[in-house]
Amino acid sequence: MPKLVTIFGGAGFLGRYIARRMAKEGWRVRVAVRRPNEALHVRPYGVVGQVEPVFCNIRDDDSVRAAMDGADAVVNCVGTFDKSGKNNFDAVHVDGAGRIARIATEQNVGQLTHISAIGADAASDSLYAKSKARGEDAVTAQYPGAVILRPSVMFGPEDSFFNRFSTLARFSVVLPIVGANTKFQPVYVDDVAKAAVQSALGHAEAGVYELGGPDVHSFRALMDTMLAVTHRRRLVANIPFWVAAIIGPISEFTEKLSLGLVPAQITGDQVRSLKSDNIVTEGAQGFADLGIKPVDLETMLPEYLWRFRPSGQFDAIKDSAKNLRAH
Repeated sequence: MPKLVTIFGGAGFLGRYIARRMAKEGWRVRVAVRRPNEALHVRPYGVVGQVEPVFCNIRDDDSVRAAMDGADAVVNCVGTFDKSGKNNFDAVHVDGAGRIARIATEQNVGQLTHISAIGADAASDSLYAKSKARGEDAVTAQYPGAVILRPSVMFGPEDSFFNRFSTLARFSVVLPIVGANTKFQPVYVDDVAKAAVQSALGHAEAGVYELGGPDVHSFRALMDTMLAVTHRRRLVANIPFWVAAIIGPISEFTEKLSLGLVPAQITGDQVRSLKSDNIVTEGAQGFADLGIKPVDLETMLPEYLWRFRPSGQFDAIKDSAKNLRAH
């Protein structure tokens, strides 16, 4: 009987890549999500019946226990940017993570991998970063042998970072950003998935691994790179932190007033997060310790941002045509 891995949040941005790779390793994959009917896209990752979405609410012991039943390895990819509501920072990042770790110990699961984030810090001004740090503590308290992965901002075809700003650049001549000089170390989502698989297979020592791409860029430089890839000329305008600190709460209030129909463009907590660099700590364990060489940003962005070019896939043909001599 092939081994079984339960991936909490396995239909999300990162989780789907982990699910695909675990299926290729020959494992049975149980994708634990709140809405299984919206996770059917994971089924083709393996042969018939190899990858199955199941219902799970990580706020409930019995639900987590059922999703984990018989698992040889567990990966927790569940995260949120919602600081309020039932699935808030504490419910998901702290209580949910601790619950998964506790039940993994009860069920003698062989490997537990927890996805956290670079910047997790109990002393941070950001509630998000604080909850991530507390979540790590909750996991290691219940499952001391856990592997904790802290990726920087992840990019890939389904990301909500470059896709979001590329969409904005289609319709606006100005790209407003907060923290233009804040540094990031973007990491390709499939490289993080490789790290999670190494852990699930038992090829990683317990501990914390900080995962960043091969290069460090300022926020402004990332936008310049994105604009170059999408063949757009736009003004990248930095919004001072003191202005953003006013806009954030207003944006959050507008979202609540509209009952979510108008999503917050930026929150007060995100503004606080952007005051700190999002890069790998010097001396931290990382990709090298897992035998993984991460791909660079410039290699991957054209693979999926081409659709935001003025003429989409035909932009390159048009550029080439300009060089033809008239006869």
